[in-house]
Amino acid sequence: MRVGLFFGTFNPIHVGHLIIANYMAQHPDLDQVWLVVTPQNPLKSKNTLLADHIRLDMAREAVLDHPNLQVSDLEFHLPKPNYTISTLTHFCEKYPQHTFSLLLGEDNLRNFHKWFNWEQIIEKHCLYVYPRAFTPGEVSNSQTSMTHPNVIQVPDVPVLGVSASKIRWMLAARQDCSFLLTERVLNYIEERGLYQ
Repeated sequence: MRVGLFFGTFNPIHVGHLIIANYMAQHPDLDQVWLVVTPQNPLKSKNTLLADHIRLDMAREAVLDHPNLQVSDLEFHLPKPNYTISTLTHFCEKYPQHTFSLLLGEDNLRNFHKWFNWEQIIEKHCLYVYPRAFTPGEVSNSQTSMTHPNVIQVPDVPVLGVSASKIRWMLAARQDCSFLLTERVLNYIEERGLYQ
């Protein structure tokens, strides 16, 4: 099976994430997309990031009825600090019958050359690059292209200019987020009083 890996804190997972994941899961070169929930970075503030298991639960709720989307907690079980190359190695060892690619926003591609062992990643794995949603007034940096056979631009991915930080702010302000989160995720958040 050909799996695209979509990494994120998913704090919370929202429709923007799901639109990208679902669209990419229908790409002719991919069979499934796995959302890889990344753990708390010990160097970053814990004020806004919910516990790992809560974000994992929300992601699972979000994809419950979508068999082409799966959720992985693999990074929770790896030594920290963890690098993407290490996660990819573990995926390949655990699932040798699958091939793994990365789903990457064009803003992340811009700094990809700064990733640990990035040359090894790009030699062994494809990068499917989707456009980034820009906020009003922001200008796209056209210097994001990287010439390599394993870098595959997917320019027609529908992206939304919605951020998890904006959703957290709206939830704290008790504003309606019903069109930004799936019903299951919104119910999960409201039942537990999260982000308030």
